[in-house]
Amino acid sequence: MLSLVIPDDSPAVMAASHAYRELSATHSVRYYDSLPGSEDALIDRILDFEVVINIRSSSKFTERVFASCRNLKLLSLWGTGTDNVDLAAAARHGVTVTNTPGVAAVSIAEHSLMLTLAVARKIIGLHNRTVAGEWAKGQSVQLCGKTLGIIGLGAIGRQFARLGQGIGMKVVAWTMHPNPALGFELVELTELLRASDVVSVHLRQSPQTIGFLGREQLAMMKQGAILINTARGPIVEETALVEALQSGRLAGAGLDVFDQEPLPKNHPLTHCETAVLTPHCAGVTPEVLEAGLALSIENVFSFLGGKARNVVTA
Repeated sequence: MLSLVIPDDSPAVMAASHAYRELSATHSVRYYDSLPGSEDALIDRILDFEVVINIRSSSKFTERVFASCRNLKLLSLWGTGTDNVDLAAAARHGVTVTNTPGVAAVSIAEHSLMLTLAVARKIIGLHNRTVAGEWAKGQSVQLCGKTLGIIGLGAIGRQFARLGQGIGMKVVAWTMHPNPALGFELVELTELLRASDVVSVHLRQSPQTIGFLGREQLAMMKQGAILINTARGPIVEETALVEALQSGRLAGAGLDVFDQEPLPKNHPLTHCETAVLTPHCAGVTPEVLEAGLALSIENVFSFLGGKARNVVTA
């Protein structure tokens, strides 16, 4: 009998999915609709199980977690990010880790476009002033003919690049694994930062990408440029970004991710009038939820059938 646990479905998304109803109808699943809250609690929840389907990135799978859970064979992640998992420790303890790449690419790219348009068109301020009885016009930015710089040409970066081209923007890109076959003009990072009217981040968080866009890199960006980040908060140095927004050197930022989530009340970013902020929801649509949750379950059965798919580390 499959020994499977879902330790952290809060807020609940898995329980309401068609994929979960099918799984629970044929297999015994230990299910928790609350967050563990601590490393000890997470260990307690998964200690006796061979397979874990992880929903929330707030659950941290550390060296101690893997060392304590000797029965664990597979950690199936819902989502693409692996920054909550010590992948080297998983490998040392013989735990295979899988994820669900690509399922949220369209949704996150659409959200990136929405943030770009919202910042460029000053939508939040115009809405608030219109509701207040004012009739403010002008000062919006037209994006057609401007340059969109994509940092990271994974599934999401490529999709957003296509959307940018679709509204008439010139697209340039920098990626860790350059390949002309991707179909976009590849440039050096410094050239991208200096030439782009909009810079959008689509890198995976890793030790190599934390602080990737720091004070030095932000200073290279064009006066009046816009920064979009739907990847991970720590990839951009938050303090330096706040300074660039407050000084007016950057025209604005569209952010779905932050160093600390949820974003603390009265965080400096909440006082930046040119920032449009959303709560790490770019990839959360009914279509993405169902497809991603279904794939996280499919990854389990592929692994058990001896043909593991979407393996991050084995």
